[in-house]
Amino acid sequence: MQIAGVDVYVNHPVLALGSTDWLPVLSLEEEPAVSCDTHVAVRVKAQVQLIKVRVFAEPVDEGPGPDDSFVTVFDGPLALTDGRLVIGDVMGETRFVKLVGEQGRRWVRVAVNEPGWNAVAVDISVGPKLQ
Repeated sequence: MQIAGVDVYVNHPVLALGSTDWLPVLSLEEEPAVSCDTHVAVRVKAQVQLIKVRVFAEPVDEGPGPDDSFVTVFDGPLALTDGRLVIGDVMGETRFVKLVGEQGRRWVRVAVNEPGWNAVAVDISVGPKLQ
């Protein structure tokens, strides 16, 4: 079930998502996405158009789910220190915050319409709290 959606303008070609904690320096180099324990940095198309981001709660029981044609660029656990998921540009100009549940680690899947410099749509699936 989709729980949020936002269009984000990015001035720099990196979209960040994760905990409300300070965003550490993550070097993408040539990868479409990189991560640490609390954040994921995703390469996207900058300054040309808005980046469409949709957030889904898993399991998807009702309503539309993530786009199956998108390519997964991250699939793993993320620690959300206060249960909130932050999505924004790495320059700190745009920031969207969504409460997804209790604090703790959650399995998160990030998929994009086209990995690399041309990604303009991102689907984020957030699973239940991990034990």
